[in-house]
Amino acid sequence: AINKVERSLIRTDADEVTYNLHVMLRFDLELDLLEGRLAVKDIPDAWRARMKADLGLAPPDDRDGCLQDVHWYYGGLGGGFQGYTIGNILSAQFYAAAVKAHPGIPAEIVAGEFGTLHGWLTKNLYRHGSKFTPNDLIKRATGEPMTMRPYLAYLRKKYGELYSLPAGA
Repeated sequence: AINKVERSLIRTDADEVTYNLHVMLRFDLELDLLEGRLAVKDIPDAWRARMKADLGLAPPDDRDGCLQDVHWYYGGLGGGFQGYTIGNILSAQFYAAAVKAHPGIPAEIVAGEFGTLHGWLTKNLYRHGSKFTPNDLIKRATGEPMTMRPYLAYLRKKYGELYSLPAGA
């Protein structure tokens, strides 16, 4: 049940495959607002149109549409939502780098042991605090700049196996 991929109206209820579509919708609408291409009064219609186009769903009301997140109506506009997707991307990139350095990590996690992974995270990320810029820290820890490849590989592997998808789907 926790791995079921299903379109949803609500970002916080979305599965990990479609979650980032919710984030992209918000980012695009925020950008349109900030650059003057979208008026505040037009957000509900723009939201419904975008949800229909991206996920094939239309919210029945604004509560389940553009007002579902507290971010906008408490005044947080611009720059927040993409942090969720960046976190998803980086988590997979850091995990892939940790597993490359210590191939036994997946088996340890299955056994409920997280010491090796925690040690890698401490050595490569935590101990540095804000000593490096984010881009420098990512490259130091993983050997390359932020990339979506590990995240997409993770999703393809996990959901390819769960849903018996053909390779490369």
